[in-house]
Amino acid sequence: MNATTLRTVHAVPLPEGTVIHAALPGAQYADAYQTPDPHPDASALQAWLDVVARTPRWTRALMALRNRLVRLVGLKDVGQLHDVHGQVADPRNAASYRPGDRVGIFILRHLGEREVVMGQDDKHLDVQVSLCKRLVAGHPMLVLSTVVHIHNTLGHAYMAVITPFHCAIVRSMLRRVAAGHR
Repeated sequence: MNATTLRTVHAVPLPEGTVIHAALPGAQYADAYQTPDPHPDASALQAWLDVVARTPRWTRALMALRNRLVRLVGLKDVGQLHDVHGQVADPRNAASYRPGDRVGIFILRHLGEREVVMGQDDKHLDVQVSLCKRLVAGHPMLVLSTVVHIHNTLGHAYMAVITPFHCAIVRSMLRRVAAGHR
């Protein structure tokens, strides 16, 4: 693995043996992106909190626009990736969270030291997102994966529109966390 590879974000297969990989059967959409892990001793949830803390302004603006538009067609206004919710003592500290808690726009479904899985379900589609920490050729890496099960035509239309934005947002957030930007 060369220095350029370590500094970039790459599309990769969903990591086998992970909780998110087990959600893959029957999914209509899945992706995974990998980048160097700047804090290999942090838990997977703490890494996720660090990733969403680096949400670029343009992403926040897109999420606000998304939330306004989707209400018109019956989808949920999910808020922002970095939203803080009142049920945890310290929302920026991973130790404050338990499965079932809200983490930004998602519900915490699986909480492990090396992988965290969060999700958001509605009648149109079910989304699961995982942040997994792993070693690749001896280098600590983060893998951010998404699996979507679509239930109807509106869910398919939504994914057709949102997928390019989703990919750009994920890549941008991972580049920012790997570089240490806010």
